[in-house]
Amino acid sequence: MKTYIAFLRGINVSGKNKIPMAELRELCESIKLKDVETYIQSGNIVFKSELKNTSELEALIFNAILKSFGFQVPVIVKTTSQLQDILNDNPFKSEDEIIRKKVYFVLLNDVPKIGELTKFKVESYENEEFSISDSCIYLKCKVGYGKAKLNNNLIERKLKVLATTRNYRTMHKLLELSY
Repeated sequence: MKTYIAFLRGINVSGKNKIPMAELRELCESIKLKDVETYIQSGNIVFKSELKNTSELEALIFNAILKSFGFQVPVIVKTTSQLQDILNDNPFKSEDEIIRKKVYFVLLNDVPKIGELTKFKVESYENEEFSISDSCIYLKCKVGYGKAKLNNNLIERKLKVLATTRNYRTMHKLLELSY
């Protein structure tokens, strides 16, 4: 069995797509995921599975949520090693940036197409820096993510991919829980 981390997009935000974590854990266990743990209300799940394909796991969780709760929730699944690589490749590693909660990870479900990436790379946003890898956009928001122009919705629209954003602390805690 391999350990995975699932990131749900857009649950428990402003009273929409409400999923209690206890019910989410039960749902995951009902679809044969093992050692299921959730972390905070934004939809982070650490689990084990015999399935080896992250796309299959994404579809399994997506369909279970749709059937059980009646709404669509985008799901991105990463392996522990993929999450470790994302954290290792973070170009914004200064302790000050992390402590001041300026570092964010926009996880992508697919590699964006070259055309969209080329246009996106030349964009600039005041008080924000970003770096792009195949599976993540690393953000440094000097005035905080809440005031960022370069947010999850804009990234999805410009790159035409599904994405979900987490802060450094959440990413690190999920990696810790996966061991």
